[in-house]
Formats: sequence, C-alpha cells, structure tokens
Amino acid sequence: MTSDTHGSPSDAPKGEAHDQASRHDPVYDRLHETAEFTELRRRYRGFVIPATVAFLVWYLLFVVMSNWATEFMSTKVIGNINVALVFGLLQFLTTFILAWLYSRFSNAKLDPLARDLNDDYEKGRRA
Repeated sequence: MTSDTHGSPSDAPKGEAHDQASRHDPVYDRLHETAEFTELRRRYRGFVIPATVAFLVWYLLFVVMSNWATEFMSTKVIGNINVALVFGLLQFLTTFILAWLYSRFSNAKLDPLARDLNDDYEKGRRA
C-alpha cells in the first residue's frame, strides 16, 4: 500500500508509518538521531532479545520433552507430582522472574535515559 497525503500513518506499512510520523515532527527526528536514543535502543534490545530467546528455548524444551521424553516427564517426584508438572509450574515462575528482572533493568538502565529524552522532546515541542 502506498501512502498519500490523505492516508493516516496506521494505514501504511510499519516502516512507512514511522516515516510519516517522523516527517511531521522535527523534534522527534532530531532526538531519533542522537547517541542517547541509539543507546536506549541498544540497552533495550540487549536485554529483551536474549531474554526472549532464553525463555523460548526453555519453553520449547518443555514442549519437546513432553512429546518425546514422556518416560522422563512422567517420572514421579513426590506423590502424584511428576517432572512434567514441575516443569510446567517452573514456566510460570520463569515468567514472573523475567518480568521482575526486566522491571529492575528498566528502572535502572532504561527509564532514566528515556526520561531525559522525553524532557528534551517536551522542551523542543514547547520551543
């Protein structure tokens, strides 16, 4: 889909929507090119991509073992609780731990930089 002057950014493909939005906001364009913005994106990706890959590998291990290592997964741990149930519950625990780690990381490494960029953006919009 090509964009015209009458289309909204949401009608355009993702990259094009960003281009349309930024063409109309020189303050954002200026901040987007700064080292601070690049650093914010680098820090974010540095946490999110490895964490996502690690969690997906862990989840797929659970699925694969549930399908092809059924004897191991059905091994009783305590009473009627088997390895599969423990792995399944650990998936929930892993989710909460990742959320907590991301919250700490974001508060310490992302939010201060994002606040500074937002302050610069607001100052630029007022000027």
